[in-house]
Amino acid sequence: MEQMDMQAPERERDDFQDQWQDCMDFAVQLAFKAGQVVRKALKEDKRVSTKTSAADLVTETDQLVEELIISTLKKKFPNHRFIGEESTAAGEKCHLTNSPTWIIDPIDGTCNFVHRFPPVAVSIGFAVNQELEFGVIYHCTQEKLYTGRRGHGAFCNNERIQVSNETELSKALILTEIGPKRDPDTLRLFTSNMEHLLKAHAHGVRIIGSSTLALCYIASGAAEGYYQFGLHCWDLAAATVIIREAGGVVIDTSGKPLDLMSRRVVAAGTKEIACAIALGLQTINCGRDDEDQ
Repeated sequence: MEQMDMQAPERERDDFQDQWQDCMDFAVQLAFKAGQVVRKALKEDKRVSTKTSAADLVTETDQLVEELIISTLKKKFPNHRFIGEESTAAGEKCHLTNSPTWIIDPIDGTCNFVHRFPPVAVSIGFAVNQELEFGVIYHCTQEKLYTGRRGHGAFCNNERIQVSNETELSKALILTEIGPKRDPDTLRLFTSNMEHLLKAHAHGVRIIGSSTLALCYIASGAAEGYYQFGLHCWDLAAATVIIREAGGVVIDTSGKPLDLMSRRVVAAGTKEIACAIALGLQTINCGRDDEDQ
């Protein structure tokens, strides 16, 4: 009688883990390559156009870098799926399935990029079975590489990072972004949410123009909390893994578990800060990424 190999399922799991590590290693190389393109383009004149609003900018470099990333990944991983900011803007569907899926923001902080304001990043996230597996974010101007893989920790330039352990909102620095919607009702809710945090005696509220880098600052302990309505899955995917692996919390603005496609988020170093932020927020309805356009 043939003896059963009791170690086979464990070896199979290890093979999958190694496979995703290969994907992550490749993503790191690609983030560096894309970052070099962005850094060079920062110094050059740019052709700027708009998407959903006058504040929702796109340049030829956004499109070039996304094409570089996705075309390179497709050659290496032809059976994987892809969600990219610019391809979605061009009409491709934005649906997360169980297939291995790359979630890409070629230039996070496009308005910053246009004005040569430093916080500009390339963000590459990866999900399998609708669960985020790893994230790679490259700060193009500071040459900082933020990485995180599920169960393996979070790092900046290969040094482990950790969130702040502050639990009191009155001792917290909070980050946010306004987003491209600028109608009167949205602006009223945005300022009301910020006013609530200031009345709660938060140390301050900051806007840096890059959701992914703001979230990296949460992961590295430079700020205690972040909230936003109107961001997208490509802003969130990579950074969510990095924050969680740095010991932080990423949830929905309602206080419920994060829905990557919901276009809203609260992130913090501690559950206490996350819940304190979520408790006082008024909802800004921005739709969902997976809605059919």
